[in-house]
Amino acid sequence: MMDSTRATPLTTTTAEGAITRRGAMGRLATLLAMGAWPGLTGCIAHRAKSSPAAAVRFVVTNDFHHEEAACDPWMQALFSQVAETDGAEFCFALGDLANSGKRTSLENMREHLRLAGMPTYTTPGNHDLDESPVEGFYEEVFPNRRNYHFTQNGWQFVVVDTTEGTAWKDVTIADDTFAWLDAHLAELDPSAPTVLLTHFPIAADVRMCPLNAESLLERFVDFNLRGTFSGHFHGQSLVHRGETEMVTNVCVARVRGNHDGTAFKGYWVCDGAADGTLSRTFVPFVGPVA
Repeated sequence: MMDSTRATPLTTTTAEGAITRRGAMGRLATLLAMGAWPGLTGCIAHRAKSSPAAAVRFVVTNDFHHEEAACDPWMQALFSQVAETDGAEFCFALGDLANSGKRTSLENMREHLRLAGMPTYTTPGNHDLDESPVEGFYEEVFPNRRNYHFTQNGWQFVVVDTTEGTAWKDVTIADDTFAWLDAHLAELDPSAPTVLLTHFPIAADVRMCPLNAESLLERFVDFNLRGTFSGHFHGQSLVHRGETEMVTNVCVARVRGNHDGTAFKGYWVCDGAADGTLSRTFVPFVGPVA
């Protein structure tokens, strides 16, 4: 997560031709005004001919910030609690697994994730890259967990890397992420209910949204995008775009607090229904047993 709680200004001074936050928000507003938005055009166009789907339950966690051995009992308790989620088929861990990018922290988190007792899907956060680029420690410990997609019960899940090294604000999503999307989105069914997951928030209304987040969302205009889940901003936020709900959540870290002034920690338990609707329930983390 970020290293300051100061809000990012809505405008930035950049070189000519660079993206500005005002420009990014303007493009997003234009898309919405045109009705060209994931979950708006995509959902309306595909509602009558949506692909068959079945119910699916999954867990979304974010921002762990493992720093030291004292964090291990905390993380063990967290994923042991996640393992008790009735009917959950898999769990997402949306970045900042490590607090300062140490390989030992990433390796310990890999072991703690196994306590969930279900498949786990990670994405890198900026703090995971503090000691090594994304191709280094992160990919060595979590191979094939940078940009990827999978389908479960007719629901499509797309996880993309939104980091720009160790930067925590005014981030630009990398060209190789867009290249991956352009190469692989054709493998997906535009009419199937789809969920997008990232570390950085991708709603322009939320602090620290990448400057080119609209370029990411534009690629899903023709998809039946039902929701997006993100971390980085340690707080609960909800932005509606058409029928798509774009959310962030509080952290589950021992050594970091929330940025929205709250003290509680927890995660989402999410339910995708056969009709393509997506709901979520916040579950508080009770902490390790003393």
